[in-house]
Amino acid sequence: MKPIISIQNLGKQYRLGTVGTGTLSHDLNRWWHKVRGKEDPYLKIGETNNQQHTGKSSYVWPLRNISLDVFPGEVLGIIGKNGAGKSTLLKLLSRITAPSEGSIKTRGRIASLLEVGTGFHPELTGRENIFLNGAILGMSKKEITSKFDEIVDFAGCKRYIDTPVKRYSSGMYVRLAFAVAAHLEPEILVVDEVLAVGDTEFQLKAIEKMKSVSTQQGRTILFVSHNMENIKSLCTRAVVLENGGIKFEGTPNECINHYLRYETEHSEGIIDSITWSSKNILLSNLKINGKKEKIGKVDFSDPTCQIEIKGSLIQGTSLSMELIVSDDKDNKLFYFSPGTVDGLFTSFEKGNFKLSEKICFPTNLMGGDYFFNLNLIDDNLDILLKTKKCYTMKYSGPQLSKGVNDPRKQGYIILQ
Repeated sequence: MKPIISIQNLGKQYRLGTVGTGTLSHDLNRWWHKVRGKEDPYLKIGETNNQQHTGKSSYVWPLRNISLDVFPGEVLGIIGKNGAGKSTLLKLLSRITAPSEGSIKTRGRIASLLEVGTGFHPELTGRENIFLNGAILGMSKKEITSKFDEIVDFAGCKRYIDTPVKRYSSGMYVRLAFAVAAHLEPEILVVDEVLAVGDTEFQLKAIEKMKSVSTQQGRTILFVSHNMENIKSLCTRAVVLENGGIKFEGTPNECINHYLRYETEHSEGIIDSITWSSKNILLSNLKINGKKEKIGKVDFSDPTCQIEIKGSLIQGTSLSMELIVSDDKDNKLFYFSPGTVDGLFTSFEKGNFKLSEKICFPTNLMGGDYFFNLNLIDDNLDILLKTKKCYTMKYSGPQLSKGVNDPRKQGYIILQ
């Protein structure tokens, strides 16, 4: 199948400072190189877009070396931290700005919803903006008229349709803008995080509309969101952007897990699942069910779990383990702490220590992916070492009795 969007070695360079696009001397230098058929001299300089470090160059690459094919009917989710290059990529695809290098080839009309008010003229009424947007997309007046009532009903702003949109609230603005973008039959729909402005009812309505547009009408959607649940439910494929490049590509679940693990590894106070350290504790070895892995997935087929920790203490203390298991929405599902519940603490002298505990999962914990949040506490109930999402647990679920196919018949709680 031929891709509807083909991106090859795409890059965008900006100049930092009060002058955004360059100076007269730089523009003349660029022009002189172009006249002679040579490469832009400033594309050879610049740094990656890492916002946490002060750079030495006044040029920065929000995007670089992006190569990606998107096929008809795909819903591509784009996730990443703020500043990773998501919005820049969508602006390049929407031709709001031009790339510094590389190429983008598209087949079909593109409708973009990148921020509140994209493509709307504030002085025009909602009715006039619908026809304006349709004309920009290359649709005839007859085509727009046939869709007009459907757009207004979906947006839910019939009473204000003849009012200038500058008087709309941000939520009304987004409702109408999305309704126009989704109903005027573009081959490619580009949606940024702007849907978060709408209320919950509208967000669900918009997600369902995008699903139907993709599956029933074969349209292609590029969707940027920080809501991982929306990415998981809507998208057929996803990419993770980091510092202007594609860090990971795969299924939505794979990309979400990769992104969350990356966030965990780079969170304050966490090094990795092999070497954690605090003022008094250095962990050198963590085994779950006999397996030692680095921020990885452990597959549990048995509801009994053995956790073993080894490390060293700068000074002697009493230790106990605290384990909190949560789902991918960070909802805490169950808590295990023999120290706080039963007062079971183990005293260790200065030097190496080993702590081992066996736990059983609740019978209502169904199969799926869960996260371990592991802490070490002393007998004063002070947290000496705290970790978050140090392990992803893939649990196969409870064993059901013969002849019972639906776990709800046995009273289990369905978590996923």
